[in-house]
Amino acid sequence: MRKLVLAASIALLTACSAPQPEQINFKPKAVLSSSDLVDGSSYTLTSKDVRSAQYVALVDSGRSNIEPLHAQQNVRISLENALLEQFGSQGFRSTVNSENSVEVEIQEALVTVKHSVMENEMDGKVTIEITAETPKGKLVKTYNGTATRSGMLSASNEEIATVLNDVVNLVLKEIANDRELKEYMAERF
Repeated sequence: MRKLVLAASIALLTACSAPQPEQINFKPKAVLSSSDLVDGSSYTLTSKDVRSAQYVALVDSGRSNIEPLHAQQNVRISLENALLEQFGSQGFRSTVNSENSVEVEIQEALVTVKHSVMENEMDGKVTIEITAETPKGKLVKTYNGTATRSGMLSASNEEIATVLNDVVNLVLKEIANDRELKEYMAERF
């Protein structure tokens, strides 16, 4: 019995000391409205992540080695929470069983990084589709954000996270300022 406990302890300690894969800190920021568009109109928010892969960055170091990096946080849940906060600041109230719905579909959220010892180049792309639906109809809008950044030396995970978060925040700002979406939701919800 003592040998079994010792073997299990060693296995557990070995697993704890194994190197963990590097991850990107994903923190989208909601764009908050200073005034309400509506007073408590309800809606149900759902989201889905339809990206073909769950990593948020691909790092190409030029040695036939492309390394995927994942987000520390769940991308779908983080974006959903940011949009809940964003719509809440406009006066919309999220409920579980409203006849009005907003569906968020994350189609792309990726930073591709090409770097060498001397320089790096990062391209960020984010595509989010929002469907606002009521019994009277629906509105489908696609929001895209892109960014390119280059620098000296190889790119750090913090720099990659900055590009990803900046592009996502640009898309969130575009959603918050979209007059057509705001008017559709305000008039029909």
